[in-house]
Amino acid sequence: MHKHFRTMTIVSGVVASAILLAGCAAQDGTASPSQSPVPSASGAAVADFNAADEMFATMMIPHHEQAVEMADVLLAKDGADPRVADLAQQIKDAQGPEIETMRGWLEAWGVEYEDSSMGGMDHGDGMMTDDDMRQLEDAEGAEASRLFLEQMVVHHEGAVEMAEVQVETGQNAEAVSLAEQVIEDQTSEIETMQELLEQL
Repeated sequence: MHKHFRTMTIVSGVVASAILLAGCAAQDGTASPSQSPVPSASGAAVADFNAADEMFATMMIPHHEQAVEMADVLLAKDGADPRVADLAQQIKDAQGPEIETMRGWLEAWGVEYEDSSMGGMDHGDGMMTDDDMRQLEDAEGAEASRLFLEQMVVHHEGAVEMAEVQVETGQNAEAVSLAEQVIEDQTSEIETMQELLEQL
């Protein structure tokens, strides 16, 4: 109970400070009340995070970046199955904006993020090794299509596992919501990829 009271006191202090600062800005002529609104619930939600949220974003960014890289490799190939190419584009279109969203969270949370900090690491979450990526780059046509699907199924399964942990342990409402979306989207894409593998 003491911890809860202390947390509420801190939150109240932050909100009061924000209101006071907004009022001062309006009085000194630097901004009007309409330009400096009290932080919205969404803004407050972004600032509310725990270690699980931070880990989710810092691990999912390079994970998504590798998926986009894999999609780019497939899309640059001649002779890839059109259905696989369409799926690769779909993955790229979905995960690119999610990367930017997560980068925005880390910035709002004051968390430093190094682009190379997690890239290329095999930490049990479906990330492809350098050898895996070379195999995809070297493959052509039908072989490239099959290899992309096989690798991306593993990659997506890792993302779904990471997202499930976030749903269970995360605190930030927006991060949990994104994790739920990752589970829904990538589970559906796994099913599509498995169907395509049976047809190739």
